[in-house]
Amino acid sequence: VEKKFQYKMRLVYAHFPINATITNGGTCVELRNFLGEKRVRVVNMLPGVKVEKSSSTKDELIITGADIDTTSRSAALIRQSCLVKHKDI
Repeated sequence: VEKKFQYKMRLVYAHFPINATITNGGTCVELRNFLGEKRVRVVNMLPGVKVEKSSSTKDELIITGADIDTTSRSAALIRQSCLVKHKDI
């Protein structure tokens, strides 16, 4: 593998601060306090994809992997887990 693909995602909020926890050695993301909900959203990364928090930027997730398809699909899974339905936002 010569090149790794990298996606950067920001946690954006207005009132309730979203808390992201990286578990299982970077293969799982737990999103807490999304819109003030008590439910914990657990997103498992696809095989070969790692996620980490950015050390320089606040509330930023960095998703890296060797395959562009699995890396982009893992980023899409995080985005889809926080999709707001039936609310006027």
